[in-house]
Amino acid sequence: MKKRIAVIALALLMLVGCSAKEYDKTGEYLLNKNGEAIIDDEECKGAAPTDDNYRVFYEIFVGSFSDSDGDGVGDIRGIINRMDYLNDGDDASGLSLGVEGIWLSPIFKSQSYHKYDVDDYYQVDPKFGTEEDLKELLEICHERNVKVILDLVLNHTGPNNPWFNAFRGAHINGDTGDPYYNFYTFCPAGETPPSGRTFAKLSGSDDLYECNFSPSMPELDYDREEVRQAVLDVAKYYLDLGVDGFRFDAAKYIYYGDNAESAEFWKWYIGELEKIKPDIYTVAEVWDSDGVTDYYYPALNCFDFTLSQTSGLIAQTAQAGDVNKYTSYVDEYLERVEKLNDGAMILPFIANHDTDRAAGYLTEASGQMKMAANLYILSAGSPFIYYGEEIGARGSRGGSDTDANRRLKMEWGDGDTVSDPVGASYSSARVDASASEQLSDGGSLLSYYKKLIMIRKANPAIARGDYSALSFSGTKVGGFTAELDGKKVAVIHNTTNSEQTVDLGAVGISGAELSADIGVGAASLDGNLLTLSEKTSAVLDIAA
Repeated sequence: MKKRIAVIALALLMLVGCSAKEYDKTGEYLLNKNGEAIIDDEECKGAAPTDDNYRVFYEIFVGSFSDSDGDGVGDIRGIINRMDYLNDGDDASGLSLGVEGIWLSPIFKSQSYHKYDVDDYYQVDPKFGTEEDLKELLEICHERNVKVILDLVLNHTGPNNPWFNAFRGAHINGDTGDPYYNFYTFCPAGETPPSGRTFAKLSGSDDLYECNFSPSMPELDYDREEVRQAVLDVAKYYLDLGVDGFRFDAAKYIYYGDNAESAEFWKWYIGELEKIKPDIYTVAEVWDSDGVTDYYYPALNCFDFTLSQTSGLIAQTAQAGDVNKYTSYVDEYLERVEKLNDGAMILPFIANHDTDRAAGYLTEASGQMKMAANLYILSAGSPFIYYGEEIGARGSRGGSDTDANRRLKMEWGDGDTVSDPVGASYSSARVDASASEQLSDGGSLLSYYKKLIMIRKANPAIARGDYSALSFSGTKVGGFTAELDGKKVAVIHNTTNSEQTVDLGAVGISGAELSADIGVGAASLDGNLLTLSEKTSAVLDIAA
């Protein structure tokens, strides 16, 4: 399969040098406890600036990330204060994680800790800061070539949203001519609600309103032109402010139970947004099988849930699974979605704010956590890291059955006053070492993620190139090739618990050179024979 690639801007081809050794503010090398440079120069030679949407994103659950004012709640100013941790603007420094995009969980005014029930789309929640704080964050991010996308919840609002207040008032007064009377989906008094959907009694009226997620999340009626215009105006407002795009929550529920109709809405909506910002970054949460996400790909990219969580292909493969199965899936996925949309990407992730954290089932000591990161970051598309993943943060719903335990405070270890969200009860160890402890440790998971992202940047074909799965036989070792603008690379993974050797000639590769290796051990190349230590990956340069 050959992946369609848009022409990459000249800036991407003008590769800059990458001295991957870390420096402190005095210019001295930042060394680990053994006196060694944390990352070796040769592992990230040729890192290139990113000028497109093939970016490594970092999801921040705002209220749990970093607290700037001592009230225990993470805020936008806290993110600003942590930008040097996320991306210091210098790909050659090796000091920062190096992410190229940030996804902020909902920042709009809301009564809940999670903010997925918006009371006012036009106001930043005071607990998170102000619009001026948001503007400052956007300015800093753009100076450092980092894109920012907002979590935009359009399926439903909060119960205190002025739209819902006006809707309720119109129904209480029986004023069918009020422009807000039909703003939300409802069932008139005396009628039977549609089966399979959830409705609640509207306070002060005998009518029922639709609320499939919660009574505090009334659902908008997208058959109404005034509703469509209202949510379009919200997006336009934040695009004008400088936001780079959006993650759309609960995208398949716009028309409950009707994917075809919901997908048609997104075609219209994204089409309107692209008129404003042609390079807008958009991604939909369609928590379902690939057969369902295919409905939405003609409009926008979707998160790949087949790859995520405990039962996903990333975790299965990282736990000594067959890489050939994984790369074949990615190859087939790309070929399919590119037929639906010539700008389609795959958006892989291991975990997010709605799932148990990956370090709870992919242990660092076994090398599984590192291997999982290799699989989805050294791959096509635009991967998403969940905050704290890079330090091995743990958290799960457990017996308490609360998502708050998946959204625990970031373990900075430097006195940050951010607290756990309301309802959190996770009592197990959160991390083996805090972010501050891992910063100067060359053997830490955080340093590993830094190096991994640098290797990806140094080889732009990995994310953007024509992807072709390699068909190894008789082994779980597997990989793919990717070709971009005359440069061809191969990425080969050994997910097993023992050293493995494969003959590259058996998959049509000859004359390759070892560019980088990363994992529990190392890689070596003797002619066409590639030897990989357990839980280790290699990047090879191939004569195109």
